[in-house]
Amino acid sequence: MTLSQTVFLLFLNIGIWFIIHLSISISLLFLPKDLFIKNVVFQVLFKAHKWEKNGQLYDSAFLVKSWKDKVPDGASLFNLGYRKKQLPSTKKKDMEEFIMETKRAELTHWLIMLLAPAFFLWNPLWAAWINIIYALCSNVPFIMIQRYNRPRLERIQRLKIKRIDNRLS
Repeated sequence: MTLSQTVFLLFLNIGIWFIIHLSISISLLFLPKDLFIKNVVFQVLFKAHKWEKNGQLYDSAFLVKSWKDKVPDGASLFNLGYRKKQLPSTKKKDMEEFIMETKRAELTHWLIMLLAPAFFLWNPLWAAWINIIYALCSNVPFIMIQRYNRPRLERIQRLKIKRIDNRLS
């Protein structure tokens, strides 16, 4: 492979990744919020597993808490969607929307990553594997952040509901 072919392939892959990131991110903005809240498949997909220890696994194994605020938020980068850098308030509506948006963000990164094997179609083997590594490095951290934050937010939400129920009874 010549240098010019390698450079062409590099720019082709960068362009395709850019299109994949943007098209999936924007497409998922059009999915109704109820889908993330009420859909049984999504409830199973986004449910915290016991082995995740309510998200604490991600901090104990990967120190997520120390770096999660340093990574860019796609909504801020492109001025699209819901910004997840900070919870606007602990009001029920804001908590529910933030939790729902963590699901949308996680789904976005899973779908982006699932397209990585397509890079084997036009790349030499070594370049395809570089794209697989890119897909993992650029999506897994964001999935971990969502899976770290969501159980904590859901726990706070449950505690708030429990307090309200105790006041009413």
